[in-house]
Amino acid sequence: MRTFDLIRDAVLPDFRDRVAEYLTQYETVLLGEHAPDPELVRATANQLRGYLRGLNTTRVLGMADWEELDRRVVNTWL
Repeated sequence: MRTFDLIRDAVLPDFRDRVAEYLTQYETVLLGEHAPDPELVRATANQLRGYLRGLNTTRVLGMADWEELDRRVVNTWL
C-alpha cells in the first residue's frame, strides 16, 4: 500500500478530510510526474515528517502508526 494511503487510513475518521487537504500538497511534490529538485524533495519529506509528528502529538495518529509512517518517509524520500 502506498505511504499516503497508509497515512489516510491511520488518521482518526473525524480528521481525515482536513488531513487529506494537507496531504495533497505533499503528494504533489513527492509523487509528481516531473522529477523535482532533490533539495525540494528532501525539504518536503522532512516537512511531512514534522506534520506526521504533529498528528501524533495531537492524538490524531497513533504512536505505532507514526513510527511506521515516519520510517516509510525516510526510506522512500530521504
